[in-house]
Amino acid sequence: MTAMFLSESQVLSVNRRTFLRGTGLSLGSAALTTLLGRKLMGAAPASDRWPGILKELHHAPRAKRVIYLYMAGGPSHLELFDHKPELAKRHGEPMPDSFTKGQPIAQLQGQALKCFGPQHCFKRCGQSGQEIGEILPHLGTVADDLCIVRSMVTNAINHDPAHTFMNTGTLISGRPCMGSWIAYGLGAAAEDLPGFVVLMSTGAYGQSQPISARQWHAGFLPSRFQGVPFRSKGDAVLYVNRPPGVTAGQQRDVIDAVARLNHLEHGRSDDPEIATRISQYEMAFKMQTSVPELMDVSKEPQHVLDLYGAKPGDGSFASNCLLARRLAERGVRFIQLYHRDWDHHGGIKRDIEGTAREVDQACAGLIKDLKQRGMFDDSLIIWGGEFGRTPMAQGDGRDHHMKAFSMWLAGGGVRGGTTYGATDEFGYNAVDHVVNVHDLHATMLHLLGVDHQRLTYRFQGRDMRLTDVFGDVVKGILA
Repeated sequence: MTAMFLSESQVLSVNRRTFLRGTGLSLGSAALTTLLGRKLMGAAPASDRWPGILKELHHAPRAKRVIYLYMAGGPSHLELFDHKPELAKRHGEPMPDSFTKGQPIAQLQGQALKCFGPQHCFKRCGQSGQEIGEILPHLGTVADDLCIVRSMVTNAINHDPAHTFMNTGTLISGRPCMGSWIAYGLGAAAEDLPGFVVLMSTGAYGQSQPISARQWHAGFLPSRFQGVPFRSKGDAVLYVNRPPGVTAGQQRDVIDAVARLNHLEHGRSDDPEIATRISQYEMAFKMQTSVPELMDVSKEPQHVLDLYGAKPGDGSFASNCLLARRLAERGVRFIQLYHRDWDHHGGIKRDIEGTAREVDQACAGLIKDLKQRGMFDDSLIIWGGEFGRTPMAQGDGRDHHMKAFSMWLAGGGVRGGTTYGATDEFGYNAVDHVVNVHDLHATMLHLLGVDHQRLTYRFQGRDMRLTDVFGDVVKGILA
């Protein structure tokens, strides 16, 4: 019945789900719709902050937020976190066929496969004695806070689908990413900042990875849950400043008027994207005050800048790590930092040392800073890329590898000083306590107090979830 009161153009603009829901209603449902519509036509609520679809968490959370340090390009576990003396002994020898025959190989297919030993040494660090590459000396100082997972596997061997799988749990493009699921389930803790923020940096070594915006897209979830990219240089968000001659009061009047019109249309069409538009206009207005203050790290004490190795306004990974801490302090739920220079097909000895140097101090600094502020125990930090690199040589570099790679986690209910899982003597296959991407997602949600099987969204006749029909919590890494 609702559809009878819409113009022809409005009817055509209503999506299929809304049309089916809005037509053929009983008189009781129509009356309820009218009452709800009247409520929607009123003034905007004092707070439009999304509270989260989960009214109660499934169990006690260990973490309140996630800081995901995404190393795009595929960091080589064989130089960073997975020491392989046997591979070093076999350097230059043919790779045994028993490992590689019939296996998916990216760019080395059909080529002579030779063992390529680790290009940098390892060192035992901390009281836990974890083996960490010497090119990560700062991370070595926080080894007892790290849980290094050496047995990660994924389902994709090329960059873009591997990014998609790591972020969304599926190879199908356009599904919601993990940050969107968390924002949808848990809601926002900040009134004046998005619940999900993305920061990107690049450096001087390796091939810089292109990152598609669909990696932080909300997919079939309402678009209010997608990640908001903040630029590291200049204005963090385009048009964050008001035009000359426009006062805050004048802008407030315009936003209120637009909100009233949108509420009227929402009452008639029940389109969730209109609700998103209402909330995001309000958020944009608040961000004009909050974002400039947030991004001004020049007011941080010099000893804090030195801890990260950050310089205000340089757009570096170090500055982004400092911004991540500031975002976390202000209640942002999911913060994702991309550093895009880990694709080392050639010149890996020099380039991985340079890329490691670009992130090492800042990662350790973030852990130390969160500890000093009492935020480490309820912040889950995740570090890793989309896959690893081959133990076989690609010239003087390494090819993509999906059957074994390393990541580390810290804080937020994770057992520090732990090395979990293992690969074979060449670092080719994960062979002990194998952890796939679905398990990582399930564990991340578990630490946030969420049962990954129960955070669902009805789409195309099916209850969808981040982990699809897979995933087990990795209990061996929990504190």
